[in-house]
Amino acid sequence: MATQYYEGVGRRKTSSARVRITSGHGKFVINDKSSEEYFPRLGDFEKVMAPLRAVDMEGRLDITAKVKGGGITGQAGAVCHGLARALIKMDPELRPQLREDRLLTRDARMKERKKPGLKRARKAPTYTKR
Repeated sequence: MATQYYEGVGRRKTSSARVRITSGHGKFVINDKSSEEYFPRLGDFEKVMAPLRAVDMEGRLDITAKVKGGGITGQAGAVCHGLARALIKMDPELRPQLREDRLLTRDARMKERKKPGLKRARKAPTYTKR
């Protein structure tokens, strides 16, 4: 029989993460690599661990995440969001603590589109009078 797991989907910019949590001993695997190996930068790793630290469950759950799209920081935000959602499915009473730490809100900031007549989203060509 398969073990019980809880799943949450998190998104940030163009990244999407599917996070599954099961009871265990703190094993954290992202795309078949350890979390420290996948997010070597300290800030990204801290962001990923934020939901566990907020509810004081660090080292008590086994976590598996599949993340794709975007860059490193976007993927870290997506895993963080998915992990927070999975924790709520596991225990709905954790919602107020996660909400207080702003871990459930989907970060809606995206790259702004390029506009016609401009070089980028806002950068205009150099103005010349003559």
